[in-house]
Amino acid sequence: MKLKRLREKRSGMNNKGFTLIEIAVVLVIIGLIIGATVKGKDLVQSAKQKKFYTNFLKAWELIVISYYDRTGFVLGDGSANGGNTNPPDGLFDNVNGNTFGNSNGVDSKLKAIGLSVPSTNTSSSGMITFKGKKSGTLTMTLYLQYVLSKVDNNSNNALYITSMPTDLAIALDSMVDGRVGARSGRFRQAPDDAAPNNGNWPDVSATPSVAVQYIINVP
Repeated sequence: MKLKRLREKRSGMNNKGFTLIEIAVVLVIIGLIIGATVKGKDLVQSAKQKKFYTNFLKAWELIVISYYDRTGFVLGDGSANGGNTNPPDGLFDNVNGNTFGNSNGVDSKLKAIGLSVPSTNTSSSGMITFKGKKSGTLTMTLYLQYVLSKVDNNSNNALYITSMPTDLAIALDSMVDGRVGARSGRFRQAPDDAAPNNGNWPDVSATPSVAVQYIINVP
């Protein structure tokens, strides 16, 4: 009889399950793991955005400035400078990035004066791919374009980039202007009046990609 009761007692102990405290501890641990994973992904994405800024966006700005400093002409302005209109007038000729590598294109003009063409992950120096949070991997095209601001009513030479993941655009805006605003600053949505009047960038989920303009102070 005593042996039977002992077995029943042990059986009851084995079947009592987890306590509420044990379940709470497990849930906390799971939450910490998920949080760390999400934060890790955000850090990786942030690092990729900074790399894009340095190696592509800023690199092309510096190239345009260096070309002007060495030649006195604007890159992409007139056929002698990789553009397509003559004579040069100090304004970008709306040069499409997929033509940069042509025989008389932007790349050849840079190399002719000893400047290195910015690197990219495509076969064309004026095109690059990037994977956004909601957009997936997109191929962007860079234009050397003279852009009219419909907000300020001013025209400027700018790096005009198509099909940019919206989350990348927002990150770059913060890096360039020190704040986020799609209708103001040197980095903004294109056209800039496409952004809401409050100046916010579109929702990343609803609008996964946008066109942008980055104003270059040359000449």
